Amino acid sequence: MAIVERAVQAEAMLEPARLHGLLAEFDTAEELVRATRRARSVGYRHMDAYSPFPVEGLSDALDFHSRALPLICLFGGLAGLLTAIGMQYGIHVVLLPLNVGGRPLDSWPSFIPVMFELTVLFAALSMLVGLLVLNGLPQPYHPVFNVAAFARASRDRFFLCIEASDPSFDPAATRRLLEELAAREVRDVLE
Repeated sequence: MAIVERAVQAEAMLEPARLHGLLAEFDTAEELVRATRRARSVGYRHMDAYSPFPVEGLSDALDFHSRALPLICLFGGLAGLLTAIGMQYGIHVVLLPLNVGGRPLDSWPSFIPVMFELTVLFAALSMLVGLLVLNGLPQPYHPVFNVAAFARASRDRFFLCIEASDPSFDPAATRRLLEELAAREVRDVLE
């Protein structure tokens, strides 16, 4: 009897699940893009779309334009270039100055292959790290995984999630809007 009472007390102490947002399911990519544009025009800004393949125009509808990744790649490439120049200058001029064939110790044409390789290497690695950080990866859990139908997002369905953190979010009004946009079904996403 005491075990049951403790279980009831423990359940009462748990706070109720919070609403993360509303998830609308669509049959086609065109419906998803149309719904995303409409939700954006109404004033929703905190939303995300999920599809089994890249959909042309969806990133524009979400107004997803980040200039951070090209800058990360540029600065990574510049760091690689400066590393290559500094490394080779330090080795060939400062640490081990060998006169080979009467050439100058800091002969930049001989530095070009290493400069190119390190520029590409640093740019690629910085882009990889930048992609992971900017996308918040790895992310083994997301609240949309709690919706059973979301498993079809990688096969044949298209989803739009409007998050409760949006200033314009009102559960009833948002649900009405998504239903008006011909969503197959609108589901609550609990955290």
